[in-house]
Amino acid sequence: MSETFVAPGEPIGLDNCAREPIHIPGSVQPRGVLLVVQDDGAVVLQASANVATVLGRPVDAVLGAPLGDVLGVPAARVVLEQLAAVPDNRTRNPGLVEIATADGTVQLDVVVHRPPPATLADPGPVFVVELEPADGPRPLTYGTTYESVRDAIADLNRAGELTELYDIAARHVRRLTGFDRVMIYRFDADYNGEVVAEARRRDLEPFLGLHYPASDIPAQARAMYEKSWIRLISDVDYTPVPVVPTAEPLSGRPLDLTFATLRSVSPIHCEYLRNMGVRASMSISLLRDGKLWGMVACHHYSGPHAPSYGVRAAAEFLGVALSARLVAQVEEDALEESRRASGVLARLVAASRDEDVRLAQALTRTDDLLTLVPADGVVVSVGDDVLTAGEVPGPEACRAVAAWAASVDEVLATDRLAELPGAPDAPGIAGAVALALPDGGTVVWLRGEVVRTVDWGGDPHHKVLAVPEGDGVRLSPRQSFDLWREQVRGRSLPWDDQHVQNAADLRTYLVEALFRRGRAEVQAARAIQRTLLPTSLPLVPGWVVDARYEPAGTGQVGGDWYDVLRLADGRLALTIGDVTGHGLATAAAMGQLRNATRAYLLDAAPPGVVLSRVGALARWTLPGQMATMAVAVLDPATGEVEHAGAGHLPPLVVRADGTAAWEPVRGAPLIGMLTEEPAAGRTTLEPGDALLLLTDGVIERRRESLRVALDRTLADVGRPAAGDLDGLVARLRDPSSDDDATVVLLARA
Repeated sequence: MSETFVAPGEPIGLDNCAREPIHIPGSVQPRGVLLVVQDDGAVVLQASANVATVLGRPVDAVLGAPLGDVLGVPAARVVLEQLAAVPDNRTRNPGLVEIATADGTVQLDVVVHRPPPATLADPGPVFVVELEPADGPRPLTYGTTYESVRDAIADLNRAGELTELYDIAARHVRRLTGFDRVMIYRFDADYNGEVVAEARRRDLEPFLGLHYPASDIPAQARAMYEKSWIRLISDVDYTPVPVVPTAEPLSGRPLDLTFATLRSVSPIHCEYLRNMGVRASMSISLLRDGKLWGMVACHHYSGPHAPSYGVRAAAEFLGVALSARLVAQVEEDALEESRRASGVLARLVAASRDEDVRLAQALTRTDDLLTLVPADGVVVSVGDDVLTAGEVPGPEACRAVAAWAASVDEVLATDRLAELPGAPDAPGIAGAVALALPDGGTVVWLRGEVVRTVDWGGDPHHKVLAVPEGDGVRLSPRQSFDLWREQVRGRSLPWDDQHVQNAADLRTYLVEALFRRGRAEVQAARAIQRTLLPTSLPLVPGWVVDARYEPAGTGQVGGDWYDVLRLADGRLALTIGDVTGHGLATAAAMGQLRNATRAYLLDAAPPGVVLSRVGALARWTLPGQMATMAVAVLDPATGEVEHAGAGHLPPLVVRADGTAAWEPVRGAPLIGMLTEEPAAGRTTLEPGDALLLLTDGVIERRRESLRVALDRTLADVGRPAAGDLDGLVARLRDPSSDDDATVVLLARA
């Protein structure tokens, strides 16, 4: 890749560097040779211009030749076998080949990979072969890779803290690779880097604790580090070797060298390293959940430095092990914090359930909130109460903070409160963790401004220089890396992810506490519902009547109800209904529908007429309220039953011989949408027959269609009998159902 130039009139800035296509440099580092080979026929399509230095043949003689002619048949066979071994060829790198040249036989490490596909559906018809002089014991084995890092892994596993892990990793990587300086480099949320550990030559100045701006490693470089674990620049003064031809002939696109070990790097980066006095560099990616978490950065000052492929493979192995150990340590630390927080949460939950104490007071009478989420102070707003603990601003500012927090989406954390849209006016406060409760209440932890001193490796505000050159301007990295100290204002200490999770966990319990504290309304709704359900059922000679109501397991008052009423002419009316919703409003609607139904039945209206009148009343007095209902009227003398429904399950008839069937009746809309009289049905119950009215909570199950539920009910209903309705409901109902279940039985003796 050529130097990055800026044409006349083009804006100068870091965007020029960020747009640099570093994955397609068109050149390689000269420590090895690169070949691009077509799958079909294994013909060489591209080659690095230095191919003669390793293979003894000019590039013109290599292009278009079969791989067997270029490397020799045995070496080409090794490459092709390595390519075919596994889907990800990189897991088998390197192979070892012997190449015959005019100066004799040389051993070479051979690295095989495919370029990243241009699209997911296009894996590409070519593969890349890289050849480097073999150094050290070959082939690479368990003994030559794992054993070289075995002690390091053992030390990593013994470490108990992150800082200890960093130090161990830096020390072992330096011992393994021989670089003058090895740093563990950790990114923050904005990808600014900090040196958290280093192992160095005694005469070198320390870099430990220095910060480097995110622009030192642009986004496109970070993306490549996530795909390729290791990258070596053995000599920053190298002259790039072009790949001939530049474009891959089959596709016409530049060759993507993301996975190439020889990939040439940005000239700006080499100049950056030279400005630091670095002659050779190597980096190892540290990943967490597939994302770049940090890096092991290796610098050499005393001249070029080219660790063998075996050493690099061992270093990469160590980087993988370190990444896994870092993730494990972070998880261990999180588990320990979770254990500590669970005790504090238990105390806060117990306090929140004391209904004799107002919730805000219960939460602020100890320092547990500030122990759960370390902060300078906390503001709790519930109802008319705004109470505080710790160091907080004045009353007006606290009310403003509480009002602002009510608009957040459950939980929000920031260390730059003033930068948020609509931020409250709270002098001295720079950070907040806010949780919003469903009733408009809030809990807000506050932190004051912390003026931080950050030591940078050079002035982060002068990251790139514009150097006039010819008709344009060449971008050059900064030339000074002297300690540059900056004061950062307007921020609090950052919030730990686990502490934010503690706040989210508390919110869950507080929502439950609010529900518990609102159970007075629930108790009132239950009282209304109890008055609506019959305390006793009529006795009709020759007939058995029974009913069961099973509430939902959610603790809420549902909308199921039933009624059995002896009419003036001796007939028996059975009614069942299910009002949508829960709570006091639902119970009130239930009462109105039940009483209206009774009134219309006492007027001797048939079931269809009763439902049409109830529907009209509901549309007028209960707009928006929906319910299903079924009404059945029995003539005890004849056993004839007339029935009708509005959006409800039809009656289920079980004959004396055990056969069961749903009554055929044309469906009708729900109460609230019913505008005309629903169709009625008739059936006659003979001795031993039974009729069941059911709500859908009896038969419906999650992930099961209504048709399947209806058929399953017919198979499982059995012979219903008075006194055994609990067993009937248990057979038919989903054990995990969160809906009420009601059944009314009418049986002829």
